[in-house]
Amino acid sequence: MTPERFRHITEAYGASPDRWPEHERDAALALVNAGDEEALAALADARALDGLLDAHAIAAPGAELARRIIESAPTRPPRAFWRRPRIWFSGVGFVGAGAAGVAVGALLVSLLAPAPASMDNAHFGVFEQSWSGTAFGGASSDWSDQ
Repeated sequence: MTPERFRHITEAYGASPDRWPEHERDAALALVNAGDEEALAALADARALDGLLDAHAIAAPGAELARRIIESAPTRPPRAFWRRPRIWFSGVGFVGAGAAGVAVGALLVSLLAPAPASMDNAHFGVFEQSWSGTAFGGASSDWSDQ
């Protein structure tokens, strides 16, 4: 145990050996019992600080403060969430905008999707689509030879 480490311990944990880390307590006490001047000075500083901290007391709050706190408390419960018109209407607006977006998206897909080339393939029926005319169909030109 070095005097510097002993000073760190007393600054962090105070002058009482009961609060010091167990794995360093014996070495710290041996340093104090050996009469190391730096360790004794650090211990004296820690005792002085412990005395100041123990002497400090905070007065209990007075009756006047308690009365002011009670008077400033709300007397009725807050309004329910769904009864607050601003918050409720803003939620309805978000739902309406989302529904309108879904409707417009479905309308655009149905209008812009290409119609089936022919009705000859009966097993595909109406659901057969030529994907080359959409964004999922790939490039319309073959650029592999360049």
